[in-house]
Amino acid sequence: MKVVYEDNHLIVVYKESGEIVQGDKTGDTPLSEQVKQYIKEKYAKPGNVFLGVAHRLDRPVSGLVVFARTSKALARLNDMFRKGEVHKTYRAITKNRPPEDEALLEGWLVRNEKQNKSYLHDREVPASKHALLRYRLLASSRQYHLLEVTLLTGRHHQIRCQLAGMGCPIKGDLKYGAPRSNPDGSISLLAYHLSFVHPVSKQEMSFVSPLPSGNLWQAFGEMVE
Repeated sequence: MKVVYEDNHLIVVYKESGEIVQGDKTGDTPLSEQVKQYIKEKYAKPGNVFLGVAHRLDRPVSGLVVFARTSKALARLNDMFRKGEVHKTYRAITKNRPPEDEALLEGWLVRNEKQNKSYLHDREVPASKHALLRYRLLASSRQYHLLEVTLLTGRHHQIRCQLAGMGCPIKGDLKYGAPRSNPDGSISLLAYHLSFVHPVSKQEMSFVSPLPSGNLWQAFGEMVE
């Protein structure tokens, strides 16, 4: 587990692909429990450690996750996420080049709980939620393209679904149309940058994720530095 930042109210960590943020039916140890154990051991805390989950990343996605270490911070973070005051930027690798180098994508997503999948519509339909994101092309190799994606709304599988909808499924994302999986089971989507006003101190906070260890991520990292 990589700790990117910590103070008395927050802890920001890097999540590897394959890890779950919060416990689920698999019974696998979630990242939240790893963070609790880290805090317990580092600060020699007796009894239970409080840790609040303010947001999640899909299991095959890597990148930054912020947890609350106090109930006050959790309540304020939850409110900030709900109001869109936490700004999230992602990086995605796609096989296909997008039709434009930069664009705003708009659509309406319908979530299918049984399939754990969202479906994209070009107009409002029953049970749909409005979805907006911006993307821009950062770099290209002979076979792949690196996109920067800024979420303007936070919907279930929004980036995965909307990029696939424009013909650019994320590398390794079989659920949304990628031709093959990544060897490690990941999808090539990284929660790269988080910025927000600290819920207690009111300072401006900004964090950048480490890059995943794969050769393609590292090569693109060198291209855009």
